[in-house]
Amino acid sequence: MRLPRPALIATATATAAAALLLSPNGAVADPTPRPGAQPAPPVREGSGLSDPSGRAAAKAPESTTDRALTTPVTELTDGTGTAGGTRGYPREQVLTPEAENPADKSIKLGLTPYHAIAPKLNALQRLGDRVSVEVAGRSAGGHRLYLVTVTAPESTRQARAQERMRELIENTPSAAAKDASVKRTYKTPVFFNNNIHGNEWEGTDAALKLIEKLATAQDRSTTDLLARNRVYFNITANPDGRIAGTRANANGFDLNRDFVTASQPEVRAMRQIAIDKQPAVMVDLHGYVNGTLIEPTTPPHGENYEYDLFLKNTYANALGMEAAVNGLGYTPAKDGVEPAQIPFRDQEEGWDDWPPIFTPQYMPFHGTVAAHTVEFPMAVNNDEYDDLPVTELRRRSAINVAIAGAAMRASLDYTQAHRTSLIADQIEVFRRSVTGAAQVPVSPETVPGVPGIGPEDVYTTDFPRAYVIPAGAKTQRSATAAARLVDHLLANDVQVRRATKDFRLGGKTYTKGSYVVDLRQPKRGMANVMLADGRDISDKVSVMYDISGWSLGRLWGATVDTVRTPKLSVPDRAVHEAANVGYVAPRGTLRLRLDDAREIASLNSLLADGVSVRRAADGSAIVPASARAKAVTLAKKYDVAFDATKATGTAPFHRVRVAAAVTPGELFALREMNFDVTPVSTAILNAGFDWSKADVLFASAGLNHAGLNTAARAALDAFLAREGLVGRGATGAALNAATGLLALKPVEGNGDANGVVRVVNSSGGVTSGAPDHSFVYAPLWFTDLGPGVRVEQSYAAGNPLVSGHWRAVEDGSGGPAQAAGRASVVSGPHAVLFGTEPLFRDHPKGQFPQVARALLTVS
Repeated sequence: MRLPRPALIATATATAAAALLLSPNGAVADPTPRPGAQPAPPVREGSGLSDPSGRAAAKAPESTTDRALTTPVTELTDGTGTAGGTRGYPREQVLTPEAENPADKSIKLGLTPYHAIAPKLNALQRLGDRVSVEVAGRSAGGHRLYLVTVTAPESTRQARAQERMRELIENTPSAAAKDASVKRTYKTPVFFNNNIHGNEWEGTDAALKLIEKLATAQDRSTTDLLARNRVYFNITANPDGRIAGTRANANGFDLNRDFVTASQPEVRAMRQIAIDKQPAVMVDLHGYVNGTLIEPTTPPHGENYEYDLFLKNTYANALGMEAAVNGLGYTPAKDGVEPAQIPFRDQEEGWDDWPPIFTPQYMPFHGTVAAHTVEFPMAVNNDEYDDLPVTELRRRSAINVAIAGAAMRASLDYTQAHRTSLIADQIEVFRRSVTGAAQVPVSPETVPGVPGIGPEDVYTTDFPRAYVIPAGAKTQRSATAAARLVDHLLANDVQVRRATKDFRLGGKTYTKGSYVVDLRQPKRGMANVMLADGRDISDKVSVMYDISGWSLGRLWGATVDTVRTPKLSVPDRAVHEAANVGYVAPRGTLRLRLDDAREIASLNSLLADGVSVRRAADGSAIVPASARAKAVTLAKKYDVAFDATKATGTAPFHRVRVAAAVTPGELFALREMNFDVTPVSTAILNAGFDWSKADVLFASAGLNHAGLNTAARAALDAFLAREGLVGRGATGAALNAATGLLALKPVEGNGDANGVVRVVNSSGGVTSGAPDHSFVYAPLWFTDLGPGVRVEQSYAAGNPLVSGHWRAVEDGSGGPAQAAGRASVVSGPHAVLFGTEPLFRDHPKGQFPQVARALLTVS
């Protein structure tokens, strides 16, 4: 049995302050459990809980949304237009410097401002033949993302040989295990990811120092390291946040929560690095937890990993990093620096690796067998940044840079010492996947040398044989949604095949064109983590650090069938992109379904162009034949179908201008659907807002009726009396109560609850045709419904939670049993209220049309 761990009582700065032991030197992890100590609450970014200050409301400019949506996913470029693995090293290029920005928040800390990075990289490339720079993409704010490779020079032939071996490891692992050249000459890929949270700066500076050392050192250990390994540095994963001193990027997104969705261009760039470089070891550098926090994590552990191989290497490397960090000689008395901590060993729960939304929890699906978050100890952001003297800030930053450097150097030492076994373990990850081998549960026998492994650490899954994404109107809710899901799988390097004939599988008949995802493939863990229902882990731990359920099969609007037949016999072929489903009937009036976000985007585009569109009885859109040319353009752009119809429609649709007090993910999703959105908040309304520019208010965050001044409150009340409200969560319910639009009682569930839930949709309303699953995060439900209040959707009977973490609170209230059968979405003449999270972090794509219908209906 594992020895009892003290509760996690220090976590990232964003965790609720009550969970931190504050000292003049930052958050401190108590090495022993206090009597009655409780686990720290999870970080609740984007929860939409009431915020009287109005700071929680999103306010990103529309241009950043456009960039995020249109930035292409490309192979890395070295400035020559040559693709990644086909050219030797060094791959040098001269970077055009950025304009100097004296407002860059890094400057105050004595760190490298973003505008100084390109000149530094140019100088580092001139030091010799070991340093190469590639541009991995651009941020939401338009800044370049730099990937630096440090390795011994390679000819084009040698680089191609490395790429051949990388592909052999992934796609033919049994052959790779026997290939002497792999064992002898393959360079272990190591990846250091820096500054993914923009106001956790120091990894970038430590990386630049380490690159210079590796570029110039002539000792035998360095030359041998670079001869046997490639070391990759993402210099700053979040330049927008680095410049602005914010955790999020220019769109307000926490990039370390976006990996399963990949809505942001920075995350798509990191995803491509993972695919192209296939790191065996990676470290994600963060701040601030004192003492330095070094993963592996507490339970629960992701059930789709080959966790025995992951834990073996991640724990061993953590020990080396711990020794290196503590070896710097910082002490609590002298420097305010506590000894390093390893959550797996030192803590009970609350810092888990369950969801694939974090960088180190996403990378294992691409073959990484040692992956870490490292949190430096000395807080320099948020209140500390504003309140501490510059000399103290720079003292702390210097300590953090040193600690980040020690962690990176220790990881290189571990990689060099265990290079052969690391590659062997990566090969084994892929071998198990392609052969359909069972996972190996962790135990003291299967993972020797890791203390305290107990039953609370054992998580495995029963991989199905395959998934089928059916084709055909009778079996697929939305062809557009299915195509989007297939393209997303392919973008994550999941192999997808398409049937060339009708076939029968698992007792069902499928038509030609259906997609098959065979889980006997290298990235089976990736495929399963996205398509499986997931698991209800409410009984496993008392609290989770972040979300616990995310099934794309349930939440993205496409039908996905699970197949457990042992053998596959399907006439099919591999595909590299989904087949186009965009179509426009050649003559007559057109009908556009509104069951998918892209169909909503098409409708809003037509309305913006002045096209007269009417509503059909089933809620779809009737488009006149005169708009056929515009429909053709939209069908190509959004991959949607305009079918022929004889219906004429009833009431006209109107272009909706939305005033939105919402989270960043919701703002992004609204703009993704082409709504005309103006962000608002308590502060903006108090400053004076012209309500004639809006047709409806969508409120979920950053708007507090009681915090409005007299004029702002009167203007808002008058607007809601004549127009309408779409509200979500506690903020929406509170605004409804303050303005008396719907007579009802909102009931707040456990604020830590989140996951995929079963729902029952009513016909003919805003949830008509919606999926029978939704997503919750701090769920809400409605009781005591008054006259005129319609139930649009209810939580399913029994236990509605399919996957995630949802417990009742201590007094027995707020749990899934209390929500079962209760209204989750309600409406009235001028309002719709959601107790679910249908736009959460731009993720549950299949839920988006519910909000769109609400906005179109209320306005």
